[in-house]
Amino acid sequence: MKLELADRMKEYEEGIFQLLDEKKKELTARGKTVYNLSVGTPDFPPQDFVMEAVCAAAGKPENYKYSLGDLPELIRAVRDRFAVRYGVELEAEEVASVYGSQEGIAHIGFCLLDPGDEVLVPDPGYPIFSVGPALAGAKLSFYELREENGWLPDLDALSEQADRAKFMIVSYPMNPICKCAPRSFYERLIPWAKRHDLLIVHDNAYSDIVYDGREGISILSVPGAKECCVEFYSLSKSFDYTGARMGFLAGNARVVQALKKLRSQIDYGTFLPVQYGAIAALTGPDEPVLRQREEYQKRRDALCRGFSGIGWKIEDSEGTMFAWAKIPDSYGEDDVRFVMELMEKTGVLCTPGSSFGSLGKGHVRFAFVIPVSEIEKAVEAVRESGILKKG
Repeated sequence: MKLELADRMKEYEEGIFQLLDEKKKELTARGKTVYNLSVGTPDFPPQDFVMEAVCAAAGKPENYKYSLGDLPELIRAVRDRFAVRYGVELEAEEVASVYGSQEGIAHIGFCLLDPGDEVLVPDPGYPIFSVGPALAGAKLSFYELREENGWLPDLDALSEQADRAKFMIVSYPMNPICKCAPRSFYERLIPWAKRHDLLIVHDNAYSDIVYDGREGISILSVPGAKECCVEFYSLSKSFDYTGARMGFLAGNARVVQALKKLRSQIDYGTFLPVQYGAIAALTGPDEPVLRQREEYQKRRDALCRGFSGIGWKIEDSEGTMFAWAKIPDSYGEDDVRFVMELMEKTGVLCTPGSSFGSLGKGHVRFAFVIPVSEIEKAVEAVRESGILKKG
């Protein structure tokens, strides 16, 4: 039997995270200490009251049936969260759940795009921003994020592309470049998008992880945003509900209901105990979220300022659970070679910036997923290795 895979599978070679994981296992087997700062999986546990809600619901046999949708209490909890946290009033039809933002972004293009339609996506940007639209047959139109423009899209320069595009993916605080956008940017973005009949899809996974007193906002808090915007909101990073895969799409009701309709064709709703845990997280106190933010900032300081102190200048991350850094000049833009040598010589794992687009070349991304004391050891391991003086 001759079995042929779809042509699109040729685009998906073995990912960098698989390669890094293989190298990590090899180093561990050799007895080397490994500091894994590559994957953004929170190491904090969910709050006890969230796990207790999941366990209580899991103990009820009736909760093992198909949920066939979102519990009314869950939608109410999201609406209340947006009202209290962001000052955004949402109607029930303006909210729908997804299996985390990644799944939602992967599928939203199927509601909005016909093959060949154009989508504006950031470079650098998180991979699903381009993979999702591509799966729906879109033509990707990349917009650049550069330091000279404050790491924001140059809207004036994008007018022609915007006229052709169906939607534009925007995300701040931004993974991987770790920058926040001021409210004034969104106040420009909304009327600009309306003039170009362009939908804005905003990924808002990190608005609770911002540093130095910055404001983490919802794009929906900008007047007029619901006319041309939807926003993905995730419980993964704020509430450490990562493996439960619970997120939401909020905003323009027509788009939200279209995604809800699509998802009704491919699943039977989120497992009810997961929904009850999400309700507990959304309606619980904010203190744990704020304490966790403080701990992330301590890790940020230990990493960014620690490396800067040994001669590797890394700017303080403004938001997200990551730091973004240029690699040493002696490596040029070969970030993959640098990452592999860094792992071999120091045991420190990070992610090559080229994994996030052409403008990511020559950079690396670190995740704040180990305690301060371990980050300090990682910095010392890099100092002792002499890798920063190579060349």
